Amino acid sequence: MPELWSDYIWPLVLIVTHISVICGLVLLAVAYLTYFERKVMGAMQRRQGPMTVGPFGLLQPIADGLKLFSKETIIPSQANKPVFILAPMVLFMLALVAWAVIPVDYQMVLADINVGILYLFAVSSMAVYGVLMAGWASNSRYAFLGGLRSASQMVSYEVSMGLVIVCVLLCVGSLNLTEIVMAERPWWVQLLLLPMLAVFLISILAETNRAPFDLPEGESELAGGFMVEYSAMTFALFFLGEYANMILMSAMTVILFLGGWLPPLGIEALAFIPGFVWFVLKTTGVLFFFVWARATFPRYRYDQLMRLGWKIFLPFTLLWVVVMAGTLLVFDALP
Repeated sequence: MPELWSDYIWPLVLIVTHISVICGLVLLAVAYLTYFERKVMGAMQRRQGPMTVGPFGLLQPIADGLKLFSKETIIPSQANKPVFILAPMVLFMLALVAWAVIPVDYQMVLADINVGILYLFAVSSMAVYGVLMAGWASNSRYAFLGGLRSASQMVSYEVSMGLVIVCVLLCVGSLNLTEIVMAERPWWVQLLLLPMLAVFLISILAETNRAPFDLPEGESELAGGFMVEYSAMTFALFFLGEYANMILMSAMTVILFLGGWLPPLGIEALAFIPGFVWFVLKTTGVLFFFVWARATFPRYRYDQLMRLGWKIFLPFTLLWVVVMAGTLLVFDALP
């Protein structure tokens, strides 16, 4: 019996506890990201943002959640009900599952697998299924067109994101996320990766369907996109998934380009601050970019979105992979 406890039950309890803590923290971060976004956009547009519910409006996300929980979920009579209900769950669960391999500090990760970046890329790519399921199951032309738009948009920009990740892997020589953060990168390598950082930041806006690339939700022509038939908590799950994906993509940006949990610019004097604090601060900085873009830029037309992805980003990232590999080879800096 002691062996059963030590070999099977206790490790299982630890894993379940770790998963519960990660899910709880991500959900809390998602709730207060909505507050952060509304406050930042309010400041940019010279208004207050949430300020009524609780001190400084801090209880507004909880009030919004309670309101959505209390509403009735309406399912269209002609919808495919099992798929209709499953779609937002798939989108939300995929956003949570990806956090299993994200290291927020050295050895502070649930699963430190050797192919962590492939796992992340695979999980984030599967989000398109939730969107397509929602658009098809609603049995609405507008929802279906929104689902097709979103699917083509996400697939288009995943190609560029994949080539950007290849550039990073050429410098690091590992698919393990911890090793990617810890790898030595000379200043000229960081300079070479700078254009890829710009491409990646724009691509994650399109990947998460955020402004100025929020074409699936085009109100003027699609009445609300793939989620137009959803209400109450099923509607909320789409937004929880979207905001969880924003945090996930921001964390990926921090790990690939911004040094993860390490102090900025390698300043040793700042090493006394815990690594996860730096990770959170850097992730918040990338999330600020998401909000800033939404408050600043008008929505693209769909043909402009596709042209940017296929005619500009794809050739440029493909060329940059060749440039990166050639430069590393010339300077004998390949890992």
